[in-house]
Amino acid sequence: MNRLRTTRPSSRSAIWSAGIDIITDGETRRESYSNRFATALSGVDLDNPATVQGRSSGTVVVPRIVGQIRRLHPVEVRDVEFLRRITDRTIKITLPGPFTMSRQVKNEFYKDEEELVMDYAAAVNAEVRDLKAAGADVIQLDEPWVQARPEEARRLALPAIDRALAGISGPTALHLCFGYAYVARDKPTGYSFLPELTGTIAGQISIEAAQPNLDLENLDGLGDKTVIFGVISMGDPQPETAETVAARIRRALEHIPPERLIPAPDCGMKYIPRDVAFAKLKALAEGAAIVRRELRGS
Repeated sequence: MNRLRTTRPSSRSAIWSAGIDIITDGETRRESYSNRFATALSGVDLDNPATVQGRSSGTVVVPRIVGQIRRLHPVEVRDVEFLRRITDRTIKITLPGPFTMSRQVKNEFYKDEEELVMDYAAAVNAEVRDLKAAGADVIQLDEPWVQARPEEARRLALPAIDRALAGISGPTALHLCFGYAYVARDKPTGYSFLPELTGTIAGQISIEAAQPNLDLENLDGLGDKTVIFGVISMGDPQPETAETVAARIRRALEHIPPERLIPAPDCGMKYIPRDVAFAKLKALAEGAAIVRRELRGS
C-alpha cells in the first residue's frame, strides 16, 4: 500500500532503503513539471512570449502558439531508460496533461480551442507510447489546471485526457493539485473539479490531502477509481512521523477500501531538501507498513 510518486533518486540503495514501492524520476532534471515537454513541441514560439492570467492570480509569461502543435521526437524516454536500468521495481513517469498545457500558452493560431487541446492530446499520446516501450509501468498525467479552470475543463479536458491515454496498457493516473507548497500556501479543503474525473479512462486519481487538510468527503464521489492519496505535506519543513502518516491513511480508509488506496506525497518534491525528502519518504513507507499490519490483524 505504500506507493507514491517521488523525486529523482540519488542511488539505487537510497531508493530501496526508503522502502518505496513505485518510483519515478526526472522532476529535478525537468525543472518544470510541464515546460520540458511542452516547449519541445512544434508550433510554439518561445522567443516572443506573451502573458496570460495565472493559475491562482496575476499574470504569467507564456509561449505563443503560432503553428500546429506536433511532437517532433521523444522527450522523456531517457528518464525512463535511466530509471529502468537502476531498479526492478515498478516505475512511473509523469507528463503534463493536454488541458493544462493548453492553458499555459497564448493561442494565436487555432480558431477552434478544442482542436488546440486535442492536438496537445495527440502529442502526449505519441510520447506515452514511446515511454511504455522504454519500460514505464505507470503513466501519470499532471493536470492541475482542471482545478484552476473548472468551467473550461468541463468543456475541454475529459475528451483530451482520454485521447492522450487512448490505447495505453497498464496503470494510468491523473494528478491534480493546488500548486507546489513552495508557492501556494493557503489551499482550500476541497476540489472544484474532482468527481468529473470518474468519466476519464485513467484508472487512478492522484490528489493532495495533507497540506490542505482535505475534507475527505471529496473522496466519496470517485466511484471505483484508485486514489493516490497525499499523506506527506510539502508545506511542512519537518518530516512526518510514521504514526502521523498512519493516522492520515486510516482516515482515508473510512472512504476508500485498501485495495483502491495508494498513499503518496501530496505533490512533487522539487523544492524539498534531499535529506528532508528522504526522511518524509521513509515515514511514508513506515506509516503504510503500520496500517498494512493492522489490516492483516498482526
